[in-house]
Amino acid sequence: MKILILGGTSFVGRLAAEAAVAQGHDVTLFNRGNHSAPKGVTSIIGDRLTPGGYAALGKMSFDAVIDTWSSDAVAVKTAVDALRGRIGQYVYVSSVSVYNTEGADLPFSESTPLFDPEKAPIKYIKDKVGGEIHADESGVPTLLARPTVILGPHENVGRLPWWLRRVEKGGKTLAPGPPDLGLQFIDGRDLADFLLLAIEKQLSGAVNLGSKPAHTSFGNVLNTANEVTGGRADLYWLQPEKVLEAGLKPWTELPLWIPSDEMSIYSFDVDKALKLGLRIRSAEQTISDTWDWLMSDDEPPENLGKGIGLDPDKETSILKRYFHA
Repeated sequence: MKILILGGTSFVGRLAAEAAVAQGHDVTLFNRGNHSAPKGVTSIIGDRLTPGGYAALGKMSFDAVIDTWSSDAVAVKTAVDALRGRIGQYVYVSSVSVYNTEGADLPFSESTPLFDPEKAPIKYIKDKVGGEIHADESGVPTLLARPTVILGPHENVGRLPWWLRRVEKGGKTLAPGPPDLGLQFIDGRDLADFLLLAIEKQLSGAVNLGSKPAHTSFGNVLNTANEVTGGRADLYWLQPEKVLEAGLKPWTELPLWIPSDEMSIYSFDVDKALKLGLRIRSAEQTISDTWDWLMSDDEPPENLGKGIGLDPDKETSILKRYFHA
């Protein structure tokens, strides 16, 4: 099949391109050319944000488009407008963040209400909801892929890489409890594989994509990370109420960690996706492969994990305060 990927040089877009090439598809990337492209693709340089930005594609047609765009929603509208009549399917990678989960029943399914884009709490959510609306109203058969937290090799946010690098340093390491805190995420490679499956089956509509809730625990993630990096860290588990008492910021200073009253982020129903053929690899494989990527010649971005993670001096201070360590 002929597949156009808008972007395709970082994280999910790159993984989708690599998987599509491996499966024998004819893959074209359209981007600004700021990063190297995967092997086996055709790269066309253009800027989707400029007037006439798609001119470089000429009259090319495609069986499907994969779009991982995460900024202004109008860019999704210009894409479907420019490509309408030349594409058979539009696959838009959105997010479970589009759901307005306040007061909704657990676990959150595809029928959970969405945010009004004009009332969304942050720009990212506004853009994703808006992107969904533009794609869905385009008249082109559209799949709205809504992944949970995405981890694995090429992760450009840096949540799992931060923990891997922290435990690799070894020594006394602050671990936010409880160890049995259940996590829900999807490996970017499993997401990419499903996007291609959706193209092959010509799926449309919305679908949540991730492991089942409590696929693994925070304790297993840190213990596995410690194991694959050499076992040099001595984990000190701090009770969740003490984590908050210490003034630590969930999610940013402690990537992937949230207090129990915010567990909605790990509470999405993925039964629809599993029935459609989504396959989820083990958390241990995701963690091990991410470490292998960090240690490989495929150099991760220099700014990986920028703005997240715990300051070493603050960590030392908290360990002394609560553990006299």
